[in-house]
Amino acid sequence: MAGPVAVLGLDPGSQVTGYGLVREVSGRAELIAAGTIRTSGEDMAARLGVIYSRVAELIREHGPNEAAIESVFVAKNTASALKLGQARGAAMAACAVAGLSVAGYPPTKVKKSLVGAGRAEKEQVAFMVAQILGVKKPDWALDASDALAVAICHLNERRMRKLAGTL
Repeated sequence: MAGPVAVLGLDPGSQVTGYGLVREVSGRAELIAAGTIRTSGEDMAARLGVIYSRVAELIREHGPNEAAIESVFVAKNTASALKLGQARGAAMAACAVAGLSVAGYPPTKVKKSLVGAGRAEKEQVAFMVAQILGVKKPDWALDASDALAVAICHLNERRMRKLAGTL
């Protein structure tokens, strides 16, 4: 794809889903938008509906070319992992309906891509996201930083695939 590429990054959660939109212009990442989709206090079906609707709205509003989403982190709590997977599915469905390709990245890959360590703390990721985007005092939540990190990771992966001739 010629010209600037805009990526919607998503950090899914059943109560808080972070989103970040980043555009690459001449090899440099620029912030378009960042924030959170909050769904607390509703039953699960309603939460998933809110996630789907808000992601679809973000796509209509900002017109990204591609999407990237954090993969499900499997922890000891299987109920949490299931809810996270459902939230991820709702966000992915909104992207698919809009015709966006969706790339998935494990949290450790995203962190390693930005910080250099796969087990980096959320605050370290947030600091690097702000540095990369040239934002002096970010006012977004850590969930939004994580989503921006996923989008930046995707741009890095695109750049590498382009250099390798596989894009």
